[in-house]
Amino acid sequence: MVYKHYVDVQVLMKKDGTLQPLAVYWQNADGIAVRYAIDRIVENSAGSRISASGSAGRLFTVLIRGQRRRLYLEKNRWFIESLKG
Repeated sequence: MVYKHYVDVQVLMKKDGTLQPLAVYWQNADGIAVRYAIDRIVENSAGSRISASGSAGRLFTVLIRGQRRRLYLEKNRWFIESLKG
């Protein structure tokens, strides 16, 4: 089953109004937020996409430390799909 894991995201809002996520903050087992830089944006969907967890949101497919992840902007919150709840 796929879950939504809400995360803090560092974002650049460009002067043309576009968003560019720069980093994701993931809490480790000790509850400390660890910064993971986004190496590259592979895909940026302009419209709304449905995630595997069933939510609609703007999809950014990103590379973080060589791992391809799906980062969603759902209304005003960010989440990454996770296999752990």
